[in-house]
Amino acid sequence: MKIAGLASNRGRNLLHIDDVTPGGAELSVVLSNREGAPVVESAAERGIATEVVVRGSEESRESHERRILDRLSSYDFDLVCLDGYMRVLTDEFLEDAPTTINVHPSLLPAFPGMDAHEQVLEAGVRTTGCTVHVVTEEVDAGPVLTQEPVPVYEDDDVDSLKQRVLYESEFAAYPRVVRWFAQDRVTVDREAGTVSIDGDTGGDFPTRRFVSEDRGDRLRYGENPHQDAALYVDDACEEATVVGAPQLNEGAKGMGYNNYNDADAALSLVKEFEEPAAAVIKHTNPAGCATSSTIADAYDRALRTDAKSAFGGIVALNRECDVETASAVTDSFKEVVIAPGYTDAALDVLTEKSNLRVLDVGPLGDREDRFHETLTEKPLVGGRLVQERDRQSPTPDDLEVVTEREPTETELETMCFAWRTIKHVKSNGIVFATGTETVGIGMGQVSRVDAVTLAAMKADKDAEGKSAAGAVMASDAFFPFPDGIEEAAEAGIEAVVQPGGSVNDEDVIEAANEHGMAMAFTGSRSFKHD
Repeated sequence: MKIAGLASNRGRNLLHIDDVTPGGAELSVVLSNREGAPVVESAAERGIATEVVVRGSEESRESHERRILDRLSSYDFDLVCLDGYMRVLTDEFLEDAPTTINVHPSLLPAFPGMDAHEQVLEAGVRTTGCTVHVVTEEVDAGPVLTQEPVPVYEDDDVDSLKQRVLYESEFAAYPRVVRWFAQDRVTVDREAGTVSIDGDTGGDFPTRRFVSEDRGDRLRYGENPHQDAALYVDDACEEATVVGAPQLNEGAKGMGYNNYNDADAALSLVKEFEEPAAAVIKHTNPAGCATSSTIADAYDRALRTDAKSAFGGIVALNRECDVETASAVTDSFKEVVIAPGYTDAALDVLTEKSNLRVLDVGPLGDREDRFHETLTEKPLVGGRLVQERDRQSPTPDDLEVVTEREPTETELETMCFAWRTIKHVKSNGIVFATGTETVGIGMGQVSRVDAVTLAAMKADKDAEGKSAAGAVMASDAFFPFPDGIEEAAEAGIEAVVQPGGSVNDEDVIEAANEHGMAMAFTGSRSFKHD
């Protein structure tokens, strides 16, 4: 795709298109109708051909446009892009030239003309943006190709609004349309005055996304004290969340960036279980997790996985917090406790700790309600990753036993518990578990066998009244070699659940058989990299 760019001033959109080359599009030539236009010098510095065709004082529009087309005729181009080109083009030009498009700094048909930003501020609207449209002889009225919104703030003036529309709106929308043309996805019907974009569809992963969230709070700082931070709120979220959850001990410090991050991880883990469940989180990783017949016992079992690491951690419960559980939580320093409600007696105990944030996230609902949001996101520099949420929750019937020894019913139950937990452990992740409680957790290792070693070490050194001997091991991805099984056998592991799918599966299964282990495959891995 080759482009002829027409501009009367700085041509920043054209230069941005040259920077990002959407769809591989390139500027063949930049033409201005004004001597000394900054865009001409800027384009020349980039090695882009330039032309200047000034309209004479007595010259007609048609004559001027013919001279422009003559000057452009020696260049190869498929699309004409206007950028602040301060001339109205005639139908004759538009018929002779390839498709011609322009960007206007408002959401047309609102606020056409030269002073769009002034009109926006005078009207008091709260959203503006830009429109990329096909050029017709009627000013700012051609068929719309795309639009990109931006907010209007109370303290905006013309200059601040102009900058936001340019950098956040025009710089997104104009390359998008050029990319569509480069991919041959645009059909323009000049006679009907319509355009259509092939593949411009919605669904879970639409071709375009608009994200609108309100700032809920300015935070004291980000991950570290030298980083500024804020919390933004999605008011459309229907799932129990730590964002906006009432903090019941008003005298305590407000939630910080790391508190929110860890609290979200903790709540997500206990949502996995229908039975009373408790989790202790440190740096978004579980230090321990358990289910039991009571929430107090679940917390005790979770804590005893690694009470040392639980110091300064986050506690999440999926049942109302009672006074017994509250008393146990406050036995050592915790940053945050999260639950779907508290008894009055529990609150009396918890609020005695001046720096313990007590969050009430409200009812969790059934499992579908707990995971109502179906997508997760991770912002990148220059973009955003969006994926389906990991909602897998295998039952014993879903597991494929691959070893000579069949797992016992208890081991199958533990495999399913451990798999729901491993989903929330940073990769490479390993969970040792007995019954429905963790024994040792190895997380965030670059080698899977090292994750096994770490889980065994934590079980041996830090678990209180627990042992890896006779436990089940869950691995969030397949074992590439038998060494992980050998390491687990040395620790006393008797059963393994893992995805399977390695080219060395047969060797891994053989190692399990040699140690009398039971092993089952889930058929699906559960990486967690964030």
